[in-house]
Amino acid sequence: MLNGIHGHQDIERVVYGRPAGAALRAEAERLGARRVFVTTTKSVAQSALLASVVAELGDRYAGVYAGITAHSPRPCVIEGAQRARDAKADLLVAVGGGSAIDASKVMLIALWQGTTTIEELDPYRAGAPKEGSAPPSDAIAPPPGAIRMLAVPTTLSAAEFKSIAGVSDPRYGIKETFSHPLIVPRVIVLDPAATLATPMDLMLSTGVKAVDHAVERLCSPQANPFTFGTASEALKLLTQALPVHKEKPDDIEARLNLQFGMWLSIGAGTSGVAVGASHGIGHVLGAACHVPHGLTSCVILPPVLRWNLPVNADRQLRVSQAFGQPDRPAADLVADLVATLGLPRRLSEVGVGKDRFQEIAGKAMHDRGVLNNPRPIRSPAEVLEILELAA
Repeated sequence: MLNGIHGHQDIERVVYGRPAGAALRAEAERLGARRVFVTTTKSVAQSALLASVVAELGDRYAGVYAGITAHSPRPCVIEGAQRARDAKADLLVAVGGGSAIDASKVMLIALWQGTTTIEELDPYRAGAPKEGSAPPSDAIAPPPGAIRMLAVPTTLSAAEFKSIAGVSDPRYGIKETFSHPLIVPRVIVLDPAATLATPMDLMLSTGVKAVDHAVERLCSPQANPFTFGTASEALKLLTQALPVHKEKPDDIEARLNLQFGMWLSIGAGTSGVAVGASHGIGHVLGAACHVPHGLTSCVILPPVLRWNLPVNADRQLRVSQAFGQPDRPAADLVADLVATLGLPRRLSEVGVGKDRFQEIAGKAMHDRGVLNNPRPIRSPAEVLEILELAA
């Protein structure tokens, strides 16, 4: 008999279809925050979006840290936490994509624990995967009234809906997980206009990442009726809205549908349903080879589906049905979507040659996604098989 645990994250509200600046001001007032510190990237810091956020926060605005870079490196986490500490922040607001949001989550841990160096983050890494998730370190101890965060996503990575964060460690060229129930944003603002300045290729590729979220959970052995419903509806929205967005970037309704699809795509994660090798190998490609995570899904998800097909054809049929083409293989449908969007389809197209495969395969064996793959991966040799399919 199917059994499991469905959790509910400590997200109080999702505000959607409303201007981000005004929504943040209203939430800061509701929460009684007096010193709101904004975290973001250099590109977003120069946008009209951030200017409107700062203007709306008014006298509650306490400063900004705009030094977050791709893959949320530990040094950015430490620097951002120190800036927030110096500003006497009582609330963080992350504005940006997955890197900005994940870095900000771990900044919270650094603030709670008084961490001031990248080495001091070591005790707070999440534990070994259990039931598809990475449990929080017992060393994390938020103080009473611990500072929390809000988030305004500008991409479709869905980082804001998770109580885990991926942070890269430049000492080893790997990406590690940090986890705690209170690092998830208290409030998420889904403003489709907040994505207007996001480059088209970034919107499209993170949209494929959202497809990856839905596909891998729909194909998981732990999938349940909640997963089937959320992931299938996510794929319907995403596969219809992504091509529309490419052809009509001014279509705000399509952007909102993409945000809803992204939101639904991550929903199954709260029910203990794990992602698989596409995410796991993607984490290594990001940390070791500096491939943006949206693009890792473009090049790795179809090969992973092909490699997994002998053990989960029935689940992959659900993917094909959600695409509206039940007679076609799921791997081909994902690959065709990537091609339609004009995104890379092979590892060679994102600068990863076969000379890196052994390194990638070895590092991937330590990732929870690889360990949770529907078709068991027991050695680097099996990761190499997938990489060869993606070459």
